[in-house]
Amino acid sequence: MKQVGRELGVRYVLEGSVRRAANRVRVTGQLIDAETGAHVWAEGYDRTLDDVFALQDELTMSVVAAIEPSLRQAEIERVKRKRPENLDAYDLVLRAIPHVHPAMPEGAVIGLKLLEGALAKEPNYALAHGFAGWCHEILFARGGHSDANREGAIRHALAALAHGRDHATALSLGAFVMGMVAHDRIAAERGFEAARVLSASCALTYILGSVVMALAGDADRAIAWGEQALCLSPLDPVSYGPWFSITLGRFKRGEFEAAADAAHKAFQANPFWSTAHFLMAATHVKLGRTDAARASARRVLELQPDFTIAGVVQSFDIHPSLAGPIAAALREAGLPE
Repeated sequence: MKQVGRELGVRYVLEGSVRRAANRVRVTGQLIDAETGAHVWAEGYDRTLDDVFALQDELTMSVVAAIEPSLRQAEIERVKRKRPENLDAYDLVLRAIPHVHPAMPEGAVIGLKLLEGALAKEPNYALAHGFAGWCHEILFARGGHSDANREGAIRHALAALAHGRDHATALSLGAFVMGMVAHDRIAAERGFEAARVLSASCALTYILGSVVMALAGDADRAIAWGEQALCLSPLDPVSYGPWFSITLGRFKRGEFEAAADAAHKAFQANPFWSTAHFLMAATHVKLGRTDAARASARRVLELQPDFTIAGVVQSFDIHPSLAGPIAAALREAGLPE
């Protein structure tokens, strides 16, 4: 594999095999780091051979979607080994991503500095603009609601949409920030749809799109997109996003047991995300678990001391059909107005 990598000039090699028995087919695949020979990802798929073309499409989607997060993590680990003076714009974005993924202000501050360094090297770098916009969104939503962060989020989001017309991830990030901070859900919808056209297997499109839909009160699509995101990338580092969307979707439908289960999974995916704890507080209230609700509320304030019910409703622009019930539940859990 090392020789193949050198001859083809590639860093990673995907190899696999296909075996058939009667009307069944088994496909195996593995992604190998050509520099080290280490396995980055491996998976096997067993399917019936009823429609070979549908099978081909399904396997292509599954393999590409599974590889993306594994490859991204491998690239992040590779960049950690590079000397700081040798980092280019792409490397700086990769170094920033682990700080952005937890979606809390402390990491966003670190990530934003790295992303600003990337943009100093490449001012029109759409992916860097997209993640910078997300950093500002995190700082706006959970770091004080400052106008500077709101303006920064929108500025970078518009740049990501303008310069990322051929990049599904950049478009998804730009669309997300426009929906979350600018509260322009029409622009967000267009960005997500453009991203889907470019790459139907981009899990981040469904992850972030589901969140915007959930806050807009579109329970059915929030759940559907959230479930699609988890199907495409079940171990994604931002899998707390679709669980957030599914929680709100189930909450709006009055399916509080299912909402509580989804909220707990959001917490498991990101234990230090204050939003997961306010989701658990709200669902515990609806299920009559007063002590658990108050414990979750206390954890919200430990992680985000300036949290207020009005602040979260306003910054997320939660649809009125959902804002009222959520606010009432959070109030009962003991969170401040």
